[in-house]
Amino acid sequence: MQNAPIDQAAASEMWEEYRAARPDRATDPEPPPAEVFGDNPELTDELLGLVLDGTKRATAALVAEFALDGQPLPRIGGHWIACDSTGRPRVILRDTELRIGTFASVDAAFAFDEGEDDRSLESWRENHSRYWRRVSAHLGFEWTEQHEIVFERFEIAWPEPAGED
Repeated sequence: MQNAPIDQAAASEMWEEYRAARPDRATDPEPPPAEVFGDNPELTDELLGLVLDGTKRATAALVAEFALDGQPLPRIGGHWIACDSTGRPRVILRDTELRIGTFASVDAAFAFDEGEDDRSLESWRENHSRYWRRVSAHLGFEWTEQHEIVFERFEIAWPEPAGED
């Protein structure tokens, strides 16, 4: 089963609300991409739930995925809109830290910040290896541990977390 198409109109509307409320922070030259976590509805909604409850504050993606999608790599201060499996935009995220490295370069702190499974480095390696093998096969290439990975930390930018101005 696949995720529903992203509701681009709703994503644009969410971005415009954020821009109106926070012009000091919404400085991206172009509207940000609207995307989903994961590659299937169950995973997408599970990972988004971890973002919304504050557990997940990092993610990792293959550099090759950005290239195949024709998207630029993320940048510190840049935004993206995370959608649920129905394509509905739920939250705008702002990148706070970025690093490109290989699979072997991930550390326990990053695995913990991704917030998945038991948050250990061992489970991170096991789950991400399985995920990238599946995704790369779908995209037409074979994943290896030498592929470059974008390690991304983020914060919720919109809607603003409770207690912020």
